[in-house]
Amino acid sequence: MSGNNNNNQQLNVLVSGGGTGGHIFPALSIANEVRNRFPDAKILFVGAEGRMEMEKVPAAGYNIIGLPVSGFDRKRLWRNVKVLARLFKSMAMARKILNDFKPDIAIGVGGYASGPMLKEAQKQGIPTLLQEQNSYAGVTNKLLAAKADSICVAYEGMERFFPPEKIVLTGNPVRRNLLDCGATPEQARQAMGVDPNKRTILIIGGSLGARTINNAIINGLSLIGNTFATQVIWQTGKIYDQQCREALDASGVKNVVQMPFISNMDMAYRAADLVVSRAGASSISELQLLGKAAILVPSPNVAEDHQTKNAMALVNRDAAIMVTDADAATHLVDTMLKTVADSALVNNLGVNVEKMALRNAAERIVDEVERIINQHKA
Repeated sequence: MSGNNNNNQQLNVLVSGGGTGGHIFPALSIANEVRNRFPDAKILFVGAEGRMEMEKVPAAGYNIIGLPVSGFDRKRLWRNVKVLARLFKSMAMARKILNDFKPDIAIGVGGYASGPMLKEAQKQGIPTLLQEQNSYAGVTNKLLAAKADSICVAYEGMERFFPPEKIVLTGNPVRRNLLDCGATPEQARQAMGVDPNKRTILIIGGSLGARTINNAIINGLSLIGNTFATQVIWQTGKIYDQQCREALDASGVKNVVQMPFISNMDMAYRAADLVVSRAGASSISELQLLGKAAILVPSPNVAEDHQTKNAMALVNRDAAIMVTDADAATHLVDTMLKTVADSALVNNLGVNVEKMALRNAAERIVDEVERIINQHKA
């Protein structure tokens, strides 16, 4: 199948979902592989208004339409009247998008927008592919699974959630530049503004930052400052930037470099001996593909506590260390300083996590996209 399909028609691919970097980066990786394989393909993203995808997707060179959809408020049920109104409006918009764009396939990556968008696609008989990043399936993908043509997953044992005959184990796509970094650790540390010869801990709290991790580091700055052989690169997230910067300045600690956001994550990962991270699916896939020793602090603020389940999939194989969110204030800094000083442990974690890596995920997913489109055109 070439960029134009067998009937000389334009190939139209719709990608829907988002909300966090964990949904958006895989979606962009899939779109990039579609574009790489079918240069003439038209690709349209559908996201949720006001969410991160509305900024990140256009920055990557793709068109996106925002739906006014939002999540259900499980604590304040009376607020869901507005949520339902937005859902019905989103479904009407989804129908119009499908009628105008006429996709050959709709790909859902999870997140608010993928629910109404893929539900309408399935009603119209448009083939759908779901990509589930987590070891514990999201609500949206579980609701869409029965009528999906294929469900691409990153973990074994997903038959608990999905029809077994539809599951394809592909792994999670990650940003290509992370895998193509040619710098040595010493060069990467220089690029990140730290000592090229010290053991280095990279702290990342997800694309938005993580309050618990940041507070733990603030409380442990004096301990870090007294550990002369180690240094820290600390991504705090934009909303915590000022608080963390002021705390670091007040502490006088010199072996910590703080920044609100790291754009050159390829260099940051390469610089690090040890990574401290939330346990989002994309972050874990990156750690696996790069063979990085990690301490995972699962976020408690996610559906079905899926980050803890993601983390335990690694912990059970001696491929990561977990510190719970509740224990981070008292245990995180001590654990990370002791771990990074133990070269044998760091090496063992890195070797074990890399064994779990599923490579070429975007290519495998687009193989499945191609198979589904060909099958429907046959």
